[in-house]
Parts: sequence; structure tokens; C-alpha cells
Amino acid sequence: MYFLTYRYEGSERIGVYCPQRQKILPLTAVSELDIPEGMLDFIRGFNSDAIGIINAYLTKGESQNQFLSLSEVELCAPIPRPLRNIICLGLNYKEHVAESQSVADKSKLPSAPVFFTKLATKIIGPDGEIDSHRDITSELDYEVELAIVIGKSGSNIPKEEAADYIFGYSVFNDITARDLQRRHGQWLKGKSLDTFAAMGPYILHSSAVPLPLELEICSKVNGELRQHSNTRHLIFDIPTLISELSAGLTLEAGDIIATGTPAGVGMGMDPPTYLRPGDVVECSIEGLGTLRNVVK
Repeated sequence: MYFLTYRYEGSERIGVYCPQRQKILPLTAVSELDIPEGMLDFIRGFNSDAIGIINAYLTKGESQNQFLSLSEVELCAPIPRPLRNIICLGLNYKEHVAESQSVADKSKLPSAPVFFTKLATKIIGPDGEIDSHRDITSELDYEVELAIVIGKSGSNIPKEEAADYIFGYSVFNDITARDLQRRHGQWLKGKSLDTFAAMGPYILHSSAVPLPLELEICSKVNGELRQHSNTRHLIFDIPTLISELSAGLTLEAGDIIATGTPAGVGMGMDPPTYLRPGDVVECSIEGLGTLRNVVK
């Protein structure tokens, strides 16, 4: 089930995308459920019984005029304003570690997950514009990543229980200014400029893709394939990430964890090839859709 946030008639609303109809069911149409205004509150109050109730509405006839076409709405990031910093993983695909070694001279695979955070007051969604910030960076890069959305609060989560804490998954672009990373000697600033977090188009509920995940993941720039891998190649798998991160630290419903990017980023090309105004970046994950953004 694909959950989304969209703008319609001047306000943000939440709904479910129906691929068979290529239309959106507004969740407010599901009278049996008490639907909050935003995705974060929906995730916090989510009950698994809702899946069956919503599915019943998705299979009803269109004569009820409950569905909206994609052309009628503007898709937003599924979680437009995150609960707190986005939790990110660095160096979580072996091939990306190798290309990073050639640039940053890092000689070892990580022995534990490399966690860092990304500030994002607002996440841009499908077709949202990436500000190139040309006045402060000339090395704008893309990073396609699988994002985990946490479904309930918990700490000290055992690996074997990690799946119970996942609401769903989405496509994430961890946009980065490489020169700012080098200048500041850490990743926060270079990862956190305005519009440097893009996510969407949907959150696929975890019931549709049980662990372990083996999903094709790729990115394209102006139609040229840049990154291509599979989530089975994560150095630290999803249960490990959730267990390690939650040790002594409470994860909250609605938290977003970006699980790392595969090889093929602009920094690792020969010569390095960075994004420029007018470039179109497409990040895709099997079953989760394609996130398209334009650099301005």
C-alpha cells in the first residue's frame, strides 16, 4: 500500500495511491477511520487493521467519485516536515566505499554503521526544485538511498524484532555539497543546505515488502544511468541498523533513516561530474517508484 501526501485545493492532505487505477484515494474518504491531517500523526496512530479497511475502498467502483487523478494534485514529500533530523548512513555499500577511498583516502570498510544526521526543516518531493546554491558550492552531488520510516517508538530493539518497528520505505536523495564536506571536516553542513533532502513519491507500507529486502536501486542524471545496485548489498542490513541505532537511543514513530548510497556518485567519476542548473535527477527503487527533481 502506497501512502502519500499531496496538495489539493490549496491544502496538504494524505492519501493512498492505487497503481491499478493510477489514482489517489483521499484517506478522508475512509469513513471507518479517524484520519488526522498529516502523515506524521497518521503514522503515530496507525493500526494494522487499517490496511484491510483501506483495501476495501480501493476495490470499490469509481462511480463513487472518491478518487483523484494525479493531474489534479501536486505530490509532496510523503513527510514534508520531518519529526527531527534525518538519520543517515555513510559508507554502507562496498563499491561506494571503494570510490570514496580514491577521493578521501579512507582505507577500511567500516566495522560499525557510520551514523550522521541531516538537517531538513522541509523535505522536497517529486518534481521539487533542488537549489544549486551556486554562491557557496560548486560540487553539488546526488545520492539515491532507501529510506526507512519508523512506525512506533522503541529503544534497545533486538534485530529479530526490527521489522515490527518499520512503517514503510521510500526513495530518498541525499543531496550533498562535496566541497563543503571537505571544508568543514564533517558532513552536517554539506548535507543540510535548503532543498538538500528529497523524498518520495510514496511510502510503501512494510507489509508489502518483508525483510530481507532485495530491491534494485538506481539513479539517472539527464537520462544517463549513474548508480545501479541492489539493497541486498548493504554492508549493514536493516535489522542491524535499527538495532545498533536504537541501543540506548529511542527511535520515534515518523523518524526517517536513509540507509546509504551505492557507487556512481558524481564525486567518484573520472573526472568528477557534479550537478548543474537544469540537470534532471531521477532516483528509483524497485517497487517504490521514481523520485524526479530538477536542479535550479
